[in-house]
Amino acid sequence: MTPHRSTRAAVFSAGSWGTAVAKILADAGTSVIVHARRGEIADAINMTHRNPGYFPDIELPVSLTATTDPAAALDGADFLVLSIPAQSLRGNLAAWTPHIGPDTVIVSLMKGIEQGSHLRASQIITEVTGVDADRIAVLSGPNLAREIMDGQPAAATVACADEATAHRFQKACHTSYFRPYTSADVTGCELGGAVKNVIALAVGIASGMGLGHNAQAMLITRGLAETTRLGVAMGADPLTFSGLAGLGDLVATCSSPLSRNRTFGTHLGTGMSVQEATAATRQTTEGVKSAEAILALARAHDVEMPITEVISALLHEKVTLNEAAAALMQRPTKPER
Repeated sequence: MTPHRSTRAAVFSAGSWGTAVAKILADAGTSVIVHARRGEIADAINMTHRNPGYFPDIELPVSLTATTDPAAALDGADFLVLSIPAQSLRGNLAAWTPHIGPDTVIVSLMKGIEQGSHLRASQIITEVTGVDADRIAVLSGPNLAREIMDGQPAAATVACADEATAHRFQKACHTSYFRPYTSADVTGCELGGAVKNVIALAVGIASGMGLGHNAQAMLITRGLAETTRLGVAMGADPLTFSGLAGLGDLVATCSSPLSRNRTFGTHLGTGMSVQEATAATRQTTEGVKSAEAILALARAHDVEMPITEVISALLHEKVTLNEAAAALMQRPTKPER
């Protein structure tokens, strides 16, 4: 009798969210190997069971290992979990594709839109690897990495065109503290995850400028409205935006000081330049990179996205902080719907 082989996942890479999802998978009983770019990070994970670059105080499961060799990480992997900046996905994936197995499911954790092409991560994955949509899934929701590393309760949506594939990854990442739901709306989940970063920049700016909770709640609510408009225009299910990958992710990212996009916006709101805010935040801030691409999608689909438009203009120094705030408040009044 052949012994049962455990489910295997290769997580690329060892950043904060990649590490958190690797821990979730390991805690769920999945065999996990993390691909780290730096040898010292891989060595630390293997020898001390800690990631000194992001969570030096959190002990990782002993079943979680690491390597700098992409081929070794992908050998026999049931899932390739991608957690890298959206703008570097295409180049990295091209190098990794020869090592991806014929049955490996690719799971995107990325929440950005590619500059230039204006493509979502799942579309880039299809374009680069040739993998069918039934083997591409997206994980998205209100998931702050630090809280998950601390074992605090969280939930997310696993979206895939193929229901069976979504259920497979759902099972692979279901723990006592992490509850995954499934969906077939890949487009909606990806757009919800990308646009909420831009809205979080706006909320952070409002906070940094000393504006109150009314203003921040207004931005969250109207931000959800413009996200939904774009999603529906692109074929997404409007109900997705009232779920974990929509409203849930938006609220967490806009409300928490642990959110890098909100933090970046707060720096801008206090008067920092984009360059100064980048240096102060130190980690990749997807909303900054994706705002212009999201605005391009909106224009291509004839959708009004005033918050995104103002944030894009501010990031490119076409308007000042005061001009940005005034532009939103001076828009013509209309019915809420």
